[in-house]
Amino acid sequence: MRPKIGFVSLGCPKNLVDSEVMMGMVARAGAELTPRAEDADVIVVNTCSFIESAQQESVNTILEMAGHKSAGKAKKLVVAGCLVERFGDQIRKDIPEVDAVVGTGELDKILSAAGLEVGSSKRVAGNSPFVVLPSRPEGDARAAHGRFSRESWDGAVGDLPNYLYDDATPRVLATPSHRAYIKIAEGCDHPCTFCIIPQLRGQFRSRRFESVIAEAERLAQSGVREITLIGQDTTCYGEDFGLKDGLALLLEKLAKIEPLRWVRFLYAYPNKITSRLLETIAQNAKICPYMDVPLQHASPSVLKRMKRGGGAEVFLKSIAGMRRVVPDLTLRTSFIVGFPGETEKEFEELCEFVREAQFDWMGTFGYSDQEGATAFGMEKKISQREVESRRKHLMGIQRQISRKKKKALLGKTFDFLLEGESEETELLLEGRTPMHAPEIDGKVFVNDFPDGFEPKPGQFYQCQITEAHDYDLIAKIVA
Repeated sequence: MRPKIGFVSLGCPKNLVDSEVMMGMVARAGAELTPRAEDADVIVVNTCSFIESAQQESVNTILEMAGHKSAGKAKKLVVAGCLVERFGDQIRKDIPEVDAVVGTGELDKILSAAGLEVGSSKRVAGNSPFVVLPSRPEGDARAAHGRFSRESWDGAVGDLPNYLYDDATPRVLATPSHRAYIKIAEGCDHPCTFCIIPQLRGQFRSRRFESVIAEAERLAQSGVREITLIGQDTTCYGEDFGLKDGLALLLEKLAKIEPLRWVRFLYAYPNKITSRLLETIAQNAKICPYMDVPLQHASPSVLKRMKRGGGAEVFLKSIAGMRRVVPDLTLRTSFIVGFPGETEKEFEELCEFVREAQFDWMGTFGYSDQEGATAFGMEKKISQREVESRRKHLMGIQRQISRKKKKALLGKTFDFLLEGESEETELLLEGRTPMHAPEIDGKVFVNDFPDGFEPKPGQFYQCQITEAHDYDLIAKIVA
């Protein structure tokens, strides 16, 4: 009898790809994927540990799945991902329901962890269901105290992760059949003082050019029409094996794959955005004119403490250059407020920069202390109350900018990818334009379409914007 395995994936798209790879491996070995945790013989939780809230959600989910194991038919509970790199031994010790752990650099161990035979050649085709869980409890006493508390962290394991999947690796998409992520690189070499990603994911390493193209071609042949390239820093792609302007070259090649309609990438490091990259975006209609550049701050002194470099003046010149080369560019960024020692003057520098830069999309995170990060030992920590106050203030500034920018879109027509019926608003359809990255930005809701229109999720149409809100848009399909 085929064992049933259920996955729940937490965190970013990079983590989602890891889950898809593990699902592909277990499916090829003969397992059946199930969307219901209560029906699973084996439950796999792929965790995130980037910031404190993500870590807490991961712990809560493990405990929730431990409850499913105790009350249901599950025989094994496997924990994978970033939390394992930090607390692998302690997870096994403090949560006895966990039978095995799989780190970010050992995805191929999912077979033995799930009790499956290694080396099966069974093929896998199409999409499989993905575990969708109800909202997590706000806090489990065991997560906050006792079972998962620790006074110190001794850092990542000595042998940093070095795994990197390729086009021959089995993979089962958890996204809708018309879109997919491709991880083009893993790890990170940047020394940002607030981050522990290099310790969790290892050194930066690119996938081979031919491998990425082969995977993209296969996805396109299977019906995928939108590909999003992901990596901790996609703009460094190819540098580790001497490829100059590797991302630009890769985008040019992907734009020639006939069935693909949209290609985009996440995320761009500020000082790695070359003129060749911008020109490539501007010259290829299939490459969405969209840039996600996490700047983190705008005050030179804060950025220096972050080991990021740059500042408002440098960034504004760079942004002007981007918009000059790509006139219809959609620009997204993210910032950290409340970094240790952030003064009111430094915060105001950030606020003024946001007013001047006029970003299309922006995310703001309160600083989160991470053991093992350099900033953890810094003095002059900002109170959580003040951090949250600053976060709300900065997002208030962006909300006004966003409202103005969205109103400027009224009456304009855009390419529109229909995702399907809206889960948020009854009787409406929803989708995205090139300005909207999947699962990140606002949405476009459709409430008007031609007579006899039969909506087909995954199809492209023309839409005209009829209403504008702070972040979302209302549109009608015109063709």
